Amino acid sequence: MSGGAVSGRTAQQVLTAAEGQGIGSRLDGTVSTHLVRLLVQAARRAGVTEEQLARVPGTDEVVLRGELNRIPMSSLVRLWELIAHSRPVGAGAAVAAAAPVGTLNTWDYLVTTGATLTDSLRAAQPYHRLVTAAAEGFDLSGEGDLTIGYRTSAGDPAVVAAVNEYVLAYYLRRAREATGRQVVPTRVSFGHAAPADHTALIAVFGTAAVEFDAEADSITFGADDANAALPRFDPMLADLLRSHADLVLASARTVADPLDTFRIALAAALDAGDPALARVAKSLAMSQRTLQRHLAEHGTSWREELDQIRYERAKALLEQGHNTSTIAHRLAFTDDRALRKAFHRWTGASPTA
Repeated sequence: MSGGAVSGRTAQQVLTAAEGQGIGSRLDGTVSTHLVRLLVQAARRAGVTEEQLARVPGTDEVVLRGELNRIPMSSLVRLWELIAHSRPVGAGAAVAAAAPVGTLNTWDYLVTTGATLTDSLRAAQPYHRLVTAAAEGFDLSGEGDLTIGYRTSAGDPAVVAAVNEYVLAYYLRRAREATGRQVVPTRVSFGHAAPADHTALIAVFGTAAVEFDAEADSITFGADDANAALPRFDPMLADLLRSHADLVLASARTVADPLDTFRIALAAALDAGDPALARVAKSLAMSQRTLQRHLAEHGTSWREELDQIRYERAKALLEQGHNTSTIAHRLAFTDDRALRKAFHRWTGASPTA
C-alpha cells in the first residue's frame, strides 16, 4: 500500500467522488458517535453531572448506539468545554489515555494496519470525516520524518488546548499500538502558552522536546518509527476497512435536533416490536407528557410519527415481496387486518393492489 493510493484511487479521487454524492455537504459540521461517546465518558470522569450532559444535543444513548448517526460539531465543542473547565490541566491527555485502539471504530484500524505508520496515515487521511468535522484540520508532512498537524475550529482557548493535546496524544498512542514499541516523538509543539507545570505532558509524550507558543500544533515521528514495518499490516483488511468507510460516509445521517433523536428512538422501538409511547419516552429518559409536549412544539405527535414510519416501511416490505401477515408482525400491528385498514387509510387502496 503506497503512501497516497487508496484501493487504486488517489486521495483526491476519493474526496471528489464523495463530494459528487453530496456526502461532504451532509457531513460538514458533524462528528461521529464514537468520538462523542468517548467525550461523554470523559466528561463523567471529570465530574460533569448528568444534568449538564442531558442538555448537550445528541448525547442520548439511543443516538450514540448508531454508527451512522452524526452529531453536530457544536455538541462536541460543548463537551470539550465541560471537560476543559472541569479539569484545566491534562484534560486532553486524559481522554487519549482512556481510548485504546478500537474506541473510534474504523478510523482506529485505518491508521494502524498499513505497511508503515506513514502509509497508514496517508491512506486514511481522506476518511478523516469518519471521526470529526471537515473544518478540523488534519495535515501530514515530511519526507523521512512524519509530522502530524492539527487545527481545531473551536474558539475557547481552554478548549483549543485540550483538543490539540488530546489529538497529539491520540496519534502517539496509535503509533505505539501500531508498531508495538514505545515510540518517542522527536518533537511536540503546541500553539497555546505553556501551563504553569507541564511535567505531566512530558511524561505523556515521553520527551522534554515539548514546545509552546509554536506556530502550529503538531507531533513529529522520526524516520525509523514512521517507516518501520507494522506487524498488523494486512492489505486485504485495509481494502475492506476503506470500503466500509465509504459505506458509512455515504449512509450517514445527521442528528440535528430532538425530533431526529425521537425518530431514531421510535425506529429502534419498532424494530423491537413495541413502538408504544411509554417505551419510546423511557428510552429517551423523559416522561410521556414531556415527550408529547416536545413533539407538539415541533408540530407533530407520536401517533403521526408512528404512522409515517409504518407507512414507509410497509411500502418497502411490499416491494420486497413480503406478505401482509409478515409485514403486520414486523410493524407491530395486531394482525394483517389492522395493517390492511391502515394501508387503505394511507393510500385509499389495499396492500395487494
